[in-house]
Amino acid sequence: MTKLKLSAIPDDKPVKLTVELPAAVHRDLVAYAEAIARGSTQPAPEPAKLVAPMVQRFMATDKGFRKAKRSDATHGAKQQNPI
Repeated sequence: MTKLKLSAIPDDKPVKLTVELPAAVHRDLVAYAEAIARGSTQPAPEPAKLVAPMVQRFMATDKGFRKAKRSDATHGAKQQNPI
């Protein structure tokens, strides 16, 4: 079995967000959900449940985003606590 970047989908209180995806992306989400199911005893998750962990994983592995986020946090902390 191919090692997937996602496995179990955490159960978390969602924030409603409406997006439009190209049909090809939706088909790939369905195929990804089916691949998750083949690798476990769980049924395939709903494709929409895959979007948040995929975006989260993407942002977590984006070095530029992490750097900018750290910079923003450091910059914000300096403004809030001037010495």
